[in-house]
Order: sequence, then C-alpha cells, then structure tokens
Amino acid sequence: MISTELAIALRDAGLVWHPRSGDRFQLDEPEFEADVFTVSEMTIEPREYPTGKLLAFNGTTEWALDSVALEDALWLPHEHQLRELLRGAFRALRRLPDTHEVEIALRRGPGPEESLVFEHPEPADAYALAVLEMLRRIA
Repeated sequence: MISTELAIALRDAGLVWHPRSGDRFQLDEPEFEADVFTVSEMTIEPREYPTGKLLAFNGTTEWALDSVALEDALWLPHEHQLRELLRGAFRALRRLPDTHEVEIALRRGPGPEESLVFEHPEPADAYALAVLEMLRRIA
C-alpha cells in the first residue's frame, strides 16, 4: 500500500480523486490516523450533492460516522491505479534484490524523451514517485 506521505504529496501536487468501489482512503483527522477505509457500495459509497462530494458510511459500521467530505479524505491509490496514471510514459517495473524500479519516459518540449527511474522497496511507492514527478512537470 502506498505510504501516507506519498499520498499527501500526490494530492498536494494536484492529483484528483474520483472515488470508485475498492478505493482505499484515510481521514485527515488525528484520531483516525492508523485507519484505512475502503469505498464499497455496501458500506462506504461516494455521493454527489450540490455542496460537493461526500463519502457516506452506510449502516454505521464505522464508529457512527455518517459521512465525510471528499476533501477530508486522503486517497491511497492502488499500484495498478498509479500505473494507469502514468499511461504511455510507463516503460518498466523491475524487481531488484532490495528495491523496485519504475522507469518512465517523459518528453520536455520537442526534444527526445528523457528516461527517468524511481526506486523504492515498495512497488506502489516507486510508481507514486514516478507519478509525482510527472505531475510536477505538468504543473
């Protein structure tokens, strides 16, 4: 699972979350720091209102939470979601003895593609580092 620190960095870099069933998230509240929630039609579902998006907790299975605003939730993207965000820039995922490498290729202007490699012991975090760099270059 992606680290909280990288999830915050991705959000701060402009990554927008459109909740889907199976997505994981944390709440930006100290008392929920260690808790990870999962969007599911049965228990937690995204709802659209004129005032914004909410994550509704059905059946009060989560400490009597009714709902939280989407902006108060921190998305923890899955590895495959991060890979999808890289789209055509993704070149390879390599497993090394103590780490994983994600290689991407980005083009800056009309010049040739630049190959970039991001390492982390967790493959999801290596993908997150690559997405973070891509977002920084777009901004």
